[in-house]
Amino acid sequence: MTKESSPLARELLDVAERLARQAGDMALAGRKRGLQDVSTKTSRTDMVTEYDRASEALIFDGLRSMRPLDSIVGEEGASHVGSNDITWFIDPIDGTSNFLYDIPLWAVSIGARQSGVAIAGAVYIAAASEMFTATRGGGAHLNGAPITCNLDARLETALVATGFSYSPESRPVQAKRVANMIAHIRDIRRFGAAAVDMCFVACGRLDGYFEENLHDWDIAAGDLIAREAGCLTGDFRGGPIRPAETMTASPAIFASLGELIVQSTSTDQQ
Repeated sequence: MTKESSPLARELLDVAERLARQAGDMALAGRKRGLQDVSTKTSRTDMVTEYDRASEALIFDGLRSMRPLDSIVGEEGASHVGSNDITWFIDPIDGTSNFLYDIPLWAVSIGARQSGVAIAGAVYIAAASEMFTATRGGGAHLNGAPITCNLDARLETALVATGFSYSPESRPVQAKRVANMIAHIRDIRRFGAAAVDMCFVACGRLDGYFEENLHDWDIAAGDLIAREAGCLTGDFRGGPIRPAETMTASPAIFASLGELIVQSTSTDQQ
């Protein structure tokens, strides 16, 4: 059966895709020229560059022009309270450390929610010219072609990605958790960009992904893309997804991966 999304969802996706591509291509060109303004935010490992700010400004201005009644929340401080039920969440460069080191695993992520429900999202990996998109009810796509997660995944052979918090106190605990998990899965990957990780699960490049202490702008687009590709998403115990605890996985391993994460964490704390 052909999937079909609403006209509004398709309209919002067109806006998200257009602005994500413009911002990503601008940032990629700037990175090739070299960075001039690099600083930190919440910790010494939480980086921001002039292109994080420029990307967010481009997207913010575009949304204000094309969707003036919508609300906007951006990672770098862009904010607007609109008069309707649409809210945009902008991560202008997800994976800034990768961007800083010229590792091509960073993305522009733009997601739209209607009354709190995800309706459209675009994640653009500019260095790879890969545009992941989804609309609610309309399926997920990579460069226009439908994608589906790995429906036959098995926990013991699962390739799982994770991320570490910027908080220095949290990182040793999270590293020990991975050490407890590693004998029970195929391997761990640490790519450093939540939206990229979620999209990689969506298209079958990964079997699962989990992380803590994220924000709505990190997951607004990636969560929708993953779910529309057939993934399950939630917290580590199977509850609703939330920035504090985010897990995306093939439905074949979703429950068992969550159990492994919880058990491995509990062992850390004994």
